[in-house]
Amino acid sequence: MTMFERTRTGLREMPSNTAWVLSRVLKPAEAIGDAADAVTASARDRGRALGAAVVDAAPGGGDSVDIRVRRAQDALERAREAEDRAVEASRESKALADRARQVSERGRARLAEVDRETDQQVKKRVAEAQKAADEFVKRERRAAEADAEEQRQEVQEDVDDEIEEAHVEAEASQQRAEELVEEATEALAEARRLADEAADAASGVAEEANRQARQLADEAQQQERDAEELVAATEELRERAAGTAKHTARELRREATNGGLKSYNKPELVDLAATIGIKGRTTMTKDELVAAITRASRKPERGRRR
Repeated sequence: MTMFERTRTGLREMPSNTAWVLSRVLKPAEAIGDAADAVTASARDRGRALGAAVVDAAPGGGDSVDIRVRRAQDALERAREAEDRAVEASRESKALADRARQVSERGRARLAEVDRETDQQVKKRVAEAQKAADEFVKRERRAAEADAEEQRQEVQEDVDDEIEEAHVEAEASQQRAEELVEEATEALAEARRLADEAADAASGVAEEANRQARQLADEAQQQERDAEELVAATEELRERAAGTAKHTARELRREATNGGLKSYNKPELVDLAATIGIKGRTTMTKDELVAAITRASRKPERGRRR
């Protein structure tokens, strides 16, 4: 019973050891290598101990016990083979882990190298782009400065032309102003001279006007006296004309039997009508003049009858 218990115990422990070995494969490469060495030594020790225990516990006879022992030995052998395979697998796993570590290290190194290279490339491209941008900015600045200078030159030329034109116009205006000032000065002097002459002339005219006024006043007084004398003479003449008219009328009445006024022509009748004072005589016909003169010559007689 002791042998069989040991055998069963070893068999039961084999799968757990193998599982432990397989679980260790998944750990880092350093742990896997150490675990593989430990498992190999432990498996060999357990195999030898188990074999010795089976031989020691086996009785001298009995087919069933031998058969079972052989089966146990076969199972143990298979377990050893499986353990060897597990150990080999762990070694291969360690080798693969080492390789994976190496690949990982090479990958990290490659990645680091790629990072350095790409970083250098980025820096290089950035530097080239910066340089190109600086060159572009310089070219654009030079072009912009050239355009600005050209535009400034054009504007400067326009400004210079405008300033020159303004100076010319200002000089011409100043010259014209000086000429106008000179003309105004001459005109002022002429105006003063004419004013002086006008003042002198006005003074002379005033004196002459006063003299003429006094003369006209004297003449007016003389004309008034002459008019009074003329009125008196006219009145006297009128009285004489009236007397003459009366006399003429009487003569006309006396000559009436010999043809009278009709024997006169029209101008003679107009003169005769004038001596009597008949109005509108110049527009009358000869017959109208005869009738008017006849009526005028009869008026004195009617006055005497009254």
